[in-house]
Amino acid sequence: MKKNLITCVRAKGNAFEIGCALGKANATSFLEYRLGTEQFRALDARWRGSEYLKNLEAAARAAYPRYVREIEGIAEGAGKDFETIFLLNCQADLQISEAAATQNSVAGMGCTTVLIPAEGNGPAVIAHNEDGEPDYLGANFWIEIEPDDGLAWSSFMTPGMLPGGTFGLNESGLVQTINEITPNDQKPGVPRQVLCRAILDAKSLEDAVGILKRNDRSCGFHHTLGDAKTRKVLSVEAPASGCVAVEVTEPRAHANHLLSGEFSGLKQTIGASSRDRQEAADRMIAEGALAGGAEAVLFDETTPIFKEWKDSRTLATSIFELFPNRIEWRIHAARDERNALSGTMRVV
Repeated sequence: MKKNLITCVRAKGNAFEIGCALGKANATSFLEYRLGTEQFRALDARWRGSEYLKNLEAAARAAYPRYVREIEGIAEGAGKDFETIFLLNCQADLQISEAAATQNSVAGMGCTTVLIPAEGNGPAVIAHNEDGEPDYLGANFWIEIEPDDGLAWSSFMTPGMLPGGTFGLNESGLVQTINEITPNDQKPGVPRQVLCRAILDAKSLEDAVGILKRNDRSCGFHHTLGDAKTRKVLSVEAPASGCVAVEVTEPRAHANHLLSGEFSGLKQTIGASSRDRQEAADRMIAEGALAGGAEAVLFDETTPIFKEWKDSRTLATSIFELFPNRIEWRIHAARDERNALSGTMRVV
């Protein structure tokens, strides 16, 4: 079986310099493959130069110019034009037809998160399976960033993408993990990948939730947010048409569809994988599987939660333990490649 190498990349500087460093690391054969897929070629043919894409860019530049500057740096470092990399980062924002949303749901659905509130003096725990296409194995990065301005932060990164839309943390004690959702409510606005990056600079849960309550978001994700200082964990469902943040008071899981009753009237596509993983995780948690740690759920071989399928694989499993003064984290590359990366981020 192909070994799942996760390359660690460190970068410092201003937004463009950081982007360039990440882009150079991203200038791989996998990025060329990604930009040559049938899906991206169709996206490029439909949206390049369009007013809709220009509206997304204008919204991103108006709200978060520094993160657009990072995308410009990624493009420069990878040797690509800005529009290509921006387009790659806006795939979900541009899939506004029902047929496209359904196709994306079937082909790309993945990721499962386990949310465990603090008990006594113990840590809160956020654990996450990051899923994707098998071709992504060995092509991803763990990046550790020290910007000239703002907080130090780290994130899992897939080639060409602005960091934030997977899992990460910052030195203010904030943890974020992301799950795909597929409501059909896209609209012109700030791309969701840019919003995920903005949360990596948030200093508190209040700041992060404020970002997700903006009314100019183009589409959205499910975000798990944790704050080490308070050991509080939030489950936040944030499609373009609303935002529901719930504090986690007992262990729970989240797959890839909206669960809140507030969105019961919002049309969404629920893939079989998402439904099956949600049901399996809920059952295991109810039966006490977490006594063996979050990995007991995320690595379970009797359910579809850990993916080793022909068309979808678990690319990494992250475990974040939130203490008041630090976050202890570890990343498993596979069931038999545990603790491929690990560390402690001190909270400032």
